[in-house]
Amino acid sequence: MADNRRYTFDEQRESGGGKFSSALALASFILFSADVIVSLHSQGNAGSVTGVIAVVAMLLSIYGFYTGMKSFNERDVSPTFSIIGSIFSGVMMVGWLTLILIGLA
Repeated sequence: MADNRRYTFDEQRESGGGKFSSALALASFILFSADVIVSLHSQGNAGSVTGVIAVVAMLLSIYGFYTGMKSFNERDVSPTFSIIGSIFSGVMMVGWLTLILIGLA
C-alpha cells in the first residue's frame, strides 16, 4: 500500500535580530583585529585611541549578545543567525574582557 501523505516544507525567513546580532559580532571582531594590529604596530604605546576602540567594540558585542538572545522569541523564523550571533558575541565579550583585564595589569 502506497503512502499518500505529502509533506511540504515552508521556507522560514531568517531572524532580523539574529542577523543584526551577527553583524554586531562581526563588527566587534573587525575592531578587535584592528585594535590588536594598531597596538602591536605601536609596540603597546598606541594611547587612548585603542582604548576607545576597545570600549566601543565591547559595547557592540554586549548589545549583539542581548539582541541575539532577544531574537529567540521571534515567531516563525529560523534561529540560525540568532545562534551564530549570540555565540560569537559572547565569545567576543569574553575576548574583550580578557584583553582589557590584561591591559590593566
